[in-house]
Amino acid sequence: MSKIDLSTIIPRWEWRSFRDTFGSAEMIIQQHESTRTIESEELYILSRLHDVNIKIRDRKVEIKKLLEINDDGLEKWTPVLKAAFPLSCDVVTDILKAVDLVMDNQTGVTIELDAFLGTYVKTNPSLQIVEVTKSRSGYEIDGVRIELADLKIAGQGIRTMAVEDEDPRLVIALVKKLDLIKFANINYIRAMQRMLGFEDERWPKR
Repeated sequence: MSKIDLSTIIPRWEWRSFRDTFGSAEMIIQQHESTRTIESEELYILSRLHDVNIKIRDRKVEIKKLLEINDDGLEKWTPVLKAAFPLSCDVVTDILKAVDLVMDNQTGVTIELDAFLGTYVKTNPSLQIVEVTKSRSGYEIDGVRIELADLKIAGQGIRTMAVEDEDPRLVIALVKKLDLIKFANINYIRAMQRMLGFEDERWPKR
């Protein structure tokens, strides 16, 4: 089976922003010992019509869903699908449903990564493959996870910081403590849409 069990995952509340630098907050965070450092190359399937988060990393595809936005503007995300290539037709159907597309009837066929991208993504004008490289460092302050990462998104360099935890009160408390509240809270998909001009297509400037 290509699907991976997600039943034990607890959804997390997240604050995230994208900038060239986060100033004094970075210096405070980097005084703590890094809990992990990860380098990765990923593909995002970005939709011109939807905000769904579809990512491919290490030959696995993952879909994350935004469940809720609270009064502090924090976003509650959870993975709803994770599967390894080759994908079954049922999994491909689920992925395409997330962006309101329909799979051709190919019952019993498994689909490799290149075939999936070539057949269902590259041929669809509403979708775009976005290459992203990440160099991520993890930290923990007051029991809350923090991530600092240097990114290349479609060749454009940018930095991102995220604060996340299962308890939104801990997240917003740390965001305020580090004075990150002055920066815009924006998720990966919206950030990429802005960088590639998708938002202008969906909501033209007046």
